[in-house]
Amino acid sequence: MAVLKGIILGVLLVILFLLWLLLDFTWGRHVHVKGKQNFSHPQRHSNIHIFTSGIDLFEDFFKEIKQAKRHIHVLFYIVKYDQFSQDFLNLLQSKAKNGLEVRLMVDWMGGFRIPYKRIKELRKNGVYFAYSCRPNLPFIFYSLQKRNHRKITVIDGQIGYLGGFNIGKEYIDMDPILHPWRDYHLKLQGEGVQDLQFEFLHDWLAATKENFLSNKAYFPLTCIGKSRHQFIPTAGFGLEETLTTLIKQAKKSIIIGTPYFIPSPALFETLRSAIKNNIDVRIIVPKKADHAFVKEASFPYFRILIKEGAKVFQFQRGFYHSKILLIDDTICDIGTANFDRRSLFLNYEMNCLVYEPECIQEIKEKIQEDINYSTPLPAASLAKIKVLESIKEKIAYTLSAFL
Repeated sequence: MAVLKGIILGVLLVILFLLWLLLDFTWGRHVHVKGKQNFSHPQRHSNIHIFTSGIDLFEDFFKEIKQAKRHIHVLFYIVKYDQFSQDFLNLLQSKAKNGLEVRLMVDWMGGFRIPYKRIKELRKNGVYFAYSCRPNLPFIFYSLQKRNHRKITVIDGQIGYLGGFNIGKEYIDMDPILHPWRDYHLKLQGEGVQDLQFEFLHDWLAATKENFLSNKAYFPLTCIGKSRHQFIPTAGFGLEETLTTLIKQAKKSIIIGTPYFIPSPALFETLRSAIKNNIDVRIIVPKKADHAFVKEASFPYFRILIKEGAKVFQFQRGFYHSKILLIDDTICDIGTANFDRRSLFLNYEMNCLVYEPECIQEIKEKIQEDINYSTPLPAASLAKIKVLESIKEKIAYTLSAFL
């Protein structure tokens, strides 16, 4: 009898715990989103350079940091603590010791590998360091799920970077399993840099309560570049509407490049409608997975989309981490957001809509390279599901909001 009572009590405690998690998450998100409106920056003109190789990107990135004269503002989702990451931290520290203002912000979860001793050393040598998206009360479970997934760097208010690469050895092709790493990252010089600076300082204010948004020293005059573009920041809301609007504009073709394909119901139905309207829909995803269950979470969607006429390609040459959406060869969305529910409803993201034809053509050529290194995912391979695969898909579906 005592054993039975213990079991019943245990079950009740588990139920109460799960109810608390549900209430915490639901109410926390409600409070977070309540009263907030979608925001986008005006269209700007900047000179844009596109990187798809981490080796090329960080060679340029480190060179520009070394040449910085006044201030360096860096935000990454992930900074690891391997040799490459330490080289990065040492470079920032040396610039701070030379008298420059250096601010480094890392997502609380994405930067957990950096030892506290190293952070103290950075601060002692002049680097202003902050964690973004720390967990907080009263909605502890909800706040634990939030991530600042943005990757923004602004140097002297004149040069900006935005894209999918983080700081770690895998991003420069030194991981034996995920080698080589395919991603998209932008370097901008022109009036759009001020918007990247604004978003960095806005996130810095949220993390530290230090407000530099009205400091004109961080917003110097910049040239007007040739490529028309627009930055779209999102913070757990607004991205679904942005992507849906873009997809509904398509008249001929839609190409999606993403490491994780877990769309919301509304976004999924918008894609299905596009296929029914004879729009060519192509999706590029990695063959390899870097997280558990993300592939299984995408398969139920792929079964339907392929059956209805979409083409799904699995990238074979290393790991595919690109975040890209190309509409009719006229609008391209490049940034930090994945095509998944975490980016849609939890993460802080920053995307860039590119409109300039020459830039679009260059992106299109790079996407074609992605497809050339990919193989089509046939419907037959998804039709027969083994028992273990079926279990994985059910688990993935349950966890899809958090993958």
